[in-house]
Amino acid sequence: MTEFSAEHVIWTSRVKEAFGPVVELQDEKGHTSYYRVEREFDIGGQAYVVLLPDEDGKSAEPEILKIITSQEGNLELITIDDDDEWENVSELYDELTFPE
Repeated sequence: MTEFSAEHVIWTSRVKEAFGPVVELQDEKGHTSYYRVEREFDIGGQAYVVLLPDEDGKSAEPEILKIITSQEGNLELITIDDDDEWENVSELYDELTFPE
């Protein structure tokens, strides 16, 4: 996967429009957690969402997930399994959040 550039980011709001400003995610053990939708963007033909834990007063690392559309037409948030892709998207988010 090629490196991403901030100048090619297209800001979106599909997750917020579909689920609202807070999303509920379940882990593999069935534990439910709530996350605030921080940012959504498309880059390189793929969509991503940045989520922050919805916990008052706690600073936590953002979760960056891939946005896909299921065969039924529903939005789904999935883990980025490819290490290079995750690294590129994570670095891009840092660049967008903390520009030089």
